Amino acid sequence: MSGVLHIVATPIGNLDDITLRAIEVLRSVDLVAAEDTRHSQHLLAHLGISKKMLSLHEHNERERIQQILNYLSEGLQIALVSDAGTPLISDPGFPLVRAVVEAGYRVTPVPGVSSVITALSAAGLPTDKFIFHGFLPHKNSERLTRLEALKNADGTHVLLESTHRIERLLQQIEQLMPEADVVLAKELTKRHETFLRGTAEQCLQLFDQDALLKKGEFVVLIHQQKSNALDQNDVEIQALLKLLMAEMPLTKAVKLAVNLTDRKKNELYKMALEVNSD
Repeated sequence: MSGVLHIVATPIGNLDDITLRAIEVLRSVDLVAAEDTRHSQHLLAHLGISKKMLSLHEHNERERIQQILNYLSEGLQIALVSDAGTPLISDPGFPLVRAVVEAGYRVTPVPGVSSVITALSAAGLPTDKFIFHGFLPHKNSERLTRLEALKNADGTHVLLESTHRIERLLQQIEQLMPEADVVLAKELTKRHETFLRGTAEQCLQLFDQDALLKKGEFVVLIHQQKSNALDQNDVEIQALLKLLMAEMPLTKAVKLAVNLTDRKKNELYKMALEVNSD
């Protein structure tokens, strides 16, 4: 039998969130590669499973790759688990999975809990488009640059943050996106599961009222409502197009407007049609 690497999602808090398939796979594999073997051993013990384990974390992952490839060449079935949730989502595993795929072995997902999807499902923010950014850089200048890029990007943005940096992150969001809707999700699926909602300023005020709210690992969701109003530059260009179209055909007015502004022809043509229909 050819070796297979199973990517197994595990609970992020409530151990009852383990799937039946995940239990079956963990029981059947020959080896469990775990981010922290001591942590994952507690889950296996809870499930009544005893398995040979191998540590695989960010500091030794590349060293482990050849060892795991050798096991797969012998036909072993291996489960990859992280400390919580779905492996590779801000957790180790990407170099390993890529190496296994390139070596021609099968990689199969065993889906389950993800803190990102769990938070999104209950946040009350738009989910038709979302972008996961993981943990932002620790350096202030780099964090501000990344957040500045989010300011004008569509969709709901999902970040991860620790208890030590959550206040600083909120202060930076308040500085760059004071009107944005923010949701902080912490202790997901656990006894003290909490969702904080509001602007960044309002979330900081809640921290001031109860310091315990700052404790824990956070999933941070940000949605910046786009304004449908025309900016002043658009208003001026529309006025220009209106004047030009009063003297010449629409297509000629657009061509001239392209030379007078820094806008693209397609954009101006669409704007001219809108002005013409008023």
